[in-house]
Parts: sequence; structure tokens; C-alpha cells
Amino acid sequence: MQVIVVSFSTWLAWFLAGKIHGYPKSWIPSSMDSFELALQFGISVMVIACPCALGLATPTAVMVGTGVGASQGVLIKGGQALESAYKVNCIVFNKTGTLTMGKPVVVNTRLFRTMALQEFYELVAAAEVNSEHPLAKAIVEYAKKFREDEENPTWPEAQDFNSITGHGVKAIVRNKELIVGNKSLMLEENIVVPVNAEEILLETEGLAQTGILVAIDRKLVGVVAISDPLKPSAAEVISILKYMKIRSIMVTGDNWGTAKSIAKEVGIDTVIAEAKPEHKAERVKELQASGYIVAMVGDGINDSPALVAADVGMAIGAGTDIAIEAADIVLMKSYLEDVITAIDLSRKTFSRIRLNYIWALGYNIIGIPIAAGVLFPSTRFRLPPWIAGAAMAASSVSVVCCSLLLKNYRRPKVLDNLEIGGVIVE
Repeated sequence: MQVIVVSFSTWLAWFLAGKIHGYPKSWIPSSMDSFELALQFGISVMVIACPCALGLATPTAVMVGTGVGASQGVLIKGGQALESAYKVNCIVFNKTGTLTMGKPVVVNTRLFRTMALQEFYELVAAAEVNSEHPLAKAIVEYAKKFREDEENPTWPEAQDFNSITGHGVKAIVRNKELIVGNKSLMLEENIVVPVNAEEILLETEGLAQTGILVAIDRKLVGVVAISDPLKPSAAEVISILKYMKIRSIMVTGDNWGTAKSIAKEVGIDTVIAEAKPEHKAERVKELQASGYIVAMVGDGINDSPALVAADVGMAIGAGTDIAIEAADIVLMKSYLEDVITAIDLSRKTFSRIRLNYIWALGYNIIGIPIAAGVLFPSTRFRLPPWIAGAAMAASSVSVVCCSLLLKNYRRPKVLDNLEIGGVIVE
């Protein structure tokens, strides 16, 4: 509408100037009269001010940016995710499966009463087999070692199974009440945790391992120590994010001792431990209320509420379907360093969008006055409509070409020599 008004005003000004002899008749080309001259100026303004370049500035850059992200193993779900990632200044990392390999293994077992390890693990595996948690799967996998003669061992039937999110499980196995989980669960169930068990928990936490407590018939009978090694590139990624002035926070349902040990290894100062799924989402909202643009990186069902609450949810590609569905960005290769790639790509994309707008606006600021005849009185130079149309097309093409240059995007060089999954990538 504004372009139409400017175009009409240009035509009217030149038409009235011709009617009142506001300029010499010698200015008018012999092939036209004052009305036709005014009409040419009005049409040239309308054509050259076509908003195509402005309309193409954002969608072309977003389209190319998301395509480049996909080729780099970063699936970006639309322009809103790109825009939010560009502004991120705080990232909340889940621990298990995100900062760690997500393949925990049982490394030690301590029993407090006389019973065979095979019997112990049969009962625990029966209770844990229905759980989706990585630690539960590690216990079940370890229990299979006592049934090596069976290809697909079956476990005793678990009745009244109850999964307490972020804490553990409860079930009845062989008429025995089993409670398997962390210390918080035991205290909630009023199960006494003896001093020697407390010492073992401290020992496992110091080794960055997770201690799982097992109670049978409401008496603590053992501690299972589980180790989940860090991803090789975790510490380097956190260090690079600090250099990019992005704050890193770790959140986990694990105990405080293990969480702090892991955080210390990777270089994260702020830790949120023993957090239930709803607590993770609440902490994300608290950070947002403090003025942070928050990205949440996770892989499990427990992370889904926080992924949705965050400004940008980033899911590990090897994670659960629910987490992937809830996320705005999916790291298809499950590489932690792709968090940096996603943020860097979003920043490069928005730099390109700004450049597109500067070019399109600058072109209009210069082109419209020339098309309106501002140079005509002094130089007799005028812009015929066909030249204005060609200039408009050239402007649109230049914006598209500028966006297409994003295809030459290369991830930051600091990522080129990181160790990924035990392999140095160069």
C-alpha cells in the first residue's frame, strides 16, 4: 500500500508540475507529453519498489540453513527453532545419555546379607526388566551373565510393578517386596540405610559412578555400582561453549555426589541433581525468568517436559521417540559437538538474513528516488519502467544468491580435531 501511495504521489507531482509549467518543455522527450512522462516516473517507482527482495530475505536463508543443517546431521524443525538457537545464552544438559555415553554397565556389587549373586540379580532383573531407564537396562544386561546358557533368559514374573520417575521401581517378585532405586526412594519408603551402605555410596560417587540400592522385604540387602563413561568430546564442548559466552548447566535425576563428580570432569559449575522430570522443566522456566534464552539438551522420556519448556529443545538422535518429537532440533548423529554446530549455523543464517535485509533496503532507498526522477532535473537521467523491472529482478536474484552462499557453511574449526566416540575426527 505504501509503495502504491509513493508511486501515485510521484505521478501526481510530475503531472501537476507539467500542467503548471513547473519545468521547461525541453525536458519532455519528443515522443511523449507531460502526462506520459509523469506516468513513466510513477510506474518506475512501483516496479523498482517491488517487495520481492524483502520477502525473499528470510525464507531463502532459512530454507538453505535448514538444508545445510540436515547435511551436517542437525535436523532443524523450521525457522522458529533457528531464530531461538541464534539467541541461546544458556544450555541445560541432561547427564545420562547426553554428557555420558548412555551405555551404563554394572562395575561392582556389594551385598549386606548372605545370598547368591545369581539369586540377587534374578530378583532385581525381574523388577527392572519393565523399566525403560538406561540404568535398569544395565542391571538386566548384567544379570544375563548368570544365565549364559540361555540365549533369551526369562525372569520371574513381577507383580504390582510401579516405576517412580526419577527414583526407581517397586515390585513383588516371588512373594518378596523389592524396592530398587536411589537413596531418596529408600528414605521415602522408611527403609534404614546403614552406615556401611552410606560409605559405599560415597565411594561410588567419588568415582563418578551411580549407586543403586536394593531392598528386599523392606530391608537393604545390596548396592549395585554402575558406571556410565563420559562422551570423549564432552569436556571440550563445554569449554568451547564457555568461549562462546554460553552458560552450561547439568541436570540429572542421579544423586548429588555422582552429579558433582561428572560435572567437575566436564567443567560445569552449576549442577541440578535428584531432579524429577517436572523439576527439570521448572528449573528451565526459572532460568528463562532470569532473562536467559535456554536450550535443553536431552535424550529420554524424563527430559521431554524440559525440552518442551525450553526456548530450544535439542534431542540426541539415539534418544527416545518422545524426546525427539518434543525437540525443536534433533542431533541425528548423537554427537554432543553438534550442539555447537546448531548454534553456530543459526548465527551464520541470521547474519545472512541481516545482510539480505541491508541489501534489499539499501537498494530501495537508493533506487526509489532515482526512479521518482530525483536526478532528472540536473542530469536528464530517468529510469524507464523496463530498466526498473530489470533492476528489481536483479535485486531478488542477488538476495537468493546471497542466501545460497550458506551452502558453503563449514562447522567451526575448533570442532575438527575433537574425539568422537573414541575416534579423532580431522
